[in-house]
Amino acid sequence: MNAADALGLFAGALTTLAFVPQVIRVWRTRSARDLSLASFAIFTAGVALWLVYGLLIGALPVILANAVTLVLAGAILAMKVRFDRARKRR
Repeated sequence: MNAADALGLFAGALTTLAFVPQVIRVWRTRSARDLSLASFAIFTAGVALWLVYGLLIGALPVILANAVTLVLAGAILAMKVRFDRARKRR
């Protein structure tokens, strides 16, 4: 592995891991009220496109970071929709 790929993997790991505390908090509190649905929807779409880009150019750091980020951001997005709907039904 070259230095650029190592740097990319490290950067991707840090930016991806930044979402873990948010996923845990939303799950534990069962609330994503303060998160913007539009913002997370746009972000998740952007991450999906970065993943496709990484696949097209064969860049492992881009692929790995965005695949995991897509799962985490998608989880937050899904919980946002689910918990907001549940709150509105009350």
